[in-house]
Formats: sequence, structure tokens, C-alpha cells
Amino acid sequence: MTSPLDISYAEQTPKSRRQYERAVTSIPAGATRSLNSWSPHPVYLVRGSGTQVTDVDGRVYVDMLNNYTALVLGHADPEVVDAVCRAARGGTSFSFATPQESELAELLRARVPSLQRLRFTGSGTEAAMFAMRLARAHTGRNLIAKVEGGYHGTHDDALVSVRPHPESWGPSTAPTAMPDMAGLPAGCDQRVLVLPFNDGDAAVALLRAHNPRVAAVIVEPILGVGGVIPATKEYLQALREACTALGIVLIFDEVITLRVASGGAQANYEVTPDLTVMGKVIGGGLPIGAYGGRDDLMRQLEPQGGTDVYDARAGGPRLYQGGTFTGNACSLAAGLVTMRRLSPLAHLGLAAKGARLRNELTRRIDRDGLPAHVTGYASLFNIHIGAGVVTTFRDTRRVDPKMQQAFFLGLLNQGFIIAPRGMGCVSTATRDQDIHDFVDAAASVLAQI
Repeated sequence: MTSPLDISYAEQTPKSRRQYERAVTSIPAGATRSLNSWSPHPVYLVRGSGTQVTDVDGRVYVDMLNNYTALVLGHADPEVVDAVCRAARGGTSFSFATPQESELAELLRARVPSLQRLRFTGSGTEAAMFAMRLARAHTGRNLIAKVEGGYHGTHDDALVSVRPHPESWGPSTAPTAMPDMAGLPAGCDQRVLVLPFNDGDAAVALLRAHNPRVAAVIVEPILGVGGVIPATKEYLQALREACTALGIVLIFDEVITLRVASGGAQANYEVTPDLTVMGKVIGGGLPIGAYGGRDDLMRQLEPQGGTDVYDARAGGPRLYQGGTFTGNACSLAAGLVTMRRLSPLAHLGLAAKGARLRNELTRRIDRDGLPAHVTGYASLFNIHIGAGVVTTFRDTRRVDPKMQQAFFLGLLNQGFIIAPRGMGCVSTATRDQDIHDFVDAAASVLAQI
């Protein structure tokens, strides 16, 4: 049965519907990015500026998602656009490195003390893949430990127990490793040890039980796809101590969380990883990724005295990294502007806006008895519909999927964009009025559904 929200949405987006019907003949689901495909049809955007984006129907939305946290300065920031245009006029990509690689690397090292050295990639997925491969090369071990509900990109070893089903996820203290989709190679789940989130005793017990097979622990200090749920400081400290004692490489995936503080979430938590994975904000809205950390680990990427950059047997590096668009000139230019603008004061302002949004919406939810719970940290938030209180990843599986989808469509009808799963964030361009209007719209839609 078609709901009033669906009907209203369809009536307001007829050109998006026609674009979808055209796109689906060439592109499965009508969009290259699976996140951008939903029923009854996606919205197709044509431009953005500051906090606002416009679709093919001419409808204007306040963007409270900012390309899944990547656009920390908002859309088409004039300084970023100017920097990208200057870079493009000088050449969009090169076979050899550019000075801007060193400039952005030095800026990141100055912000994040654990980054003794780092390398750039084309995406966060590649950065996480290389960090995990680097840990295996360094330790000579094969098993990667990851947190249940943690998302680290779309390479094979990362797509285990990201969204496990309650019927097969096993006990909470020892989750079962479950492949997340078809097409993954047989046995990939055997290369991954799944740890519970925010249960330090259980996680450490699993690491000790599987030692010395574990090469690395990779963890988001704040679960992203898993519900924007912050880790406790005690949990991250327990992982740090266990990894040090057991010779395991600790990797923080800060692709999302680097935006929460000048030194990333690790600065706020005062826990130092061995390797850090980065992306999103460091590219200023253009494709990028990076990974870095301890010098002895990063040395695996250096030639061993030969001229063959591919083959360690001929003196090449123990770990080879390629990528035609790695260190892209335009991405580096946008990243340099963005990271320079993200001063400690700017980070405090972002965190204050995020806290205001979460607190005001939570007050409305509590006052009106609305069926939602808000999680988040600093500039990040997630609104969970029909789940009750959410403190762990498993709590997010109680979300009512029909109500969550209705909430998402209802906000689109009201002119606001968040992720279908309820995730969002603020940018430096987000105004107090945007937050006030968003809270009003969210409360109104919640009351409808």
C-alpha cells in the first residue's frame, strides 16, 4: 500500500522519477553508489552551495549529510573551488608526484602526532585495505580483528559483520564472523576475528585466545555505519594495552572521525594507534584516502636497495602500492584549503553545533514521546526510529525499517537531507536557523509516522 509520504514525495520529484527511469536502463538501481538508491526512486541533484543543494525538479534542500561527512565546509566553498580550478588549469593528474603531496602530508602530521609518515590513496577503502595489508606484512600474521558493526570500505576482508543479522550473529561477547554480501571469496570470514564493541573484557579475551594469529585490530573510535555510537575511552585503552602486550598492530579508522577534532578522535580519547586510516575531509570534497603511522611500519613501503619498484625479490618494497589517481592534484589542492581552515576553533564550533542539534532534538523527542533515539559525537549524529535506547551496534538492529524509511522520505518532503539510515552531520556552513528548522521538521515527521 502506498503511503501519503510516498505520494507526496513522488508528486514533488517527477523529474527525478524520469531521470531514474532513464538511468536504470544503463545503471543497476539507477545510481552508481548503492547508498543513493531507494524506493520509490532516488533524488538527482544538479548543484550545491553552502548548506543547500538543488535537484532536477528545482527543489532546494538543506543538506544535513554533506556527502556522508566529507564536505566539512559545505558545498562549493569558494576558496576550495578556486584552489581546485587553479590546480586543474595546471594539470589534473600526473605520472609523478607533486609538491602538494608533501604539503598535505606535513599538515596532517602536525595535526595527528601518531602519523610519523603517511601515504595517500584514491579512497578510504584503499587506505583501510593497505593499512591491513601493512599490518600483515609487518607481523607475518594473517588474522584481522574488527568490531561488529564497523565499516572499513568495500574490500573483501572489511565486508564481514558490518550488518550481521540477529539470527546468525552469535553471542554478544564472541560475535560470529559473517560475510555481508554475495561474491566474497570463500573463507574470507575465516581471516577475520569479530570483536564486540564497547566490551573491553570480552574483546581482550578474544584477542588473547586467538594470539599469535592476529595481525591487527581495526576499529572506528565512533562507529559510523554501525549507528554513530562513540566508543568508551576505557574500551579503546583496553584495545591499546592488549595490542601492545600481544604484538598486534592497532589501526584507528578515522575516515569519518578525523572531523571531530584537530587531531582526530584519537586526540580526544588520548589513545594512540599504530596506524591511522583517513579520507573524506582531507580531500575537501574530492576523492582521497590516506594511511600512516609508526615509521617502522611505514618502512615496509620503501625499496630495499633495488630499482624494481614492484618486486621485493629484486630489491623493491616489501609492500607495493600503486594507483593512477593517488595523490591527485585537484584532491590535494582542495584538501590543503580545507584542512587549513579547520582550526581548533573551527572544530569547537562544529562540535557545538552538533551538540545543539542532538540536545534540541532529544528534548523534543522526550517532551512529545516520539519514537526515536539520537546518538552522535561532536559534529555527527544519527536518528534511530523505533529502536528504543541505542548504546551498542546490536541495538540498531531493533530499528523499525519501514518507519526509518518513512522518516527519511518525510524529511526529504520537508526539504532536509540525511542518510536513509538516519545519519547526518553539520558543516561550518550550517547556521543556527538550519538546526532549528531541522529539529522542527524532524519532530513533525516523527509525529506523522
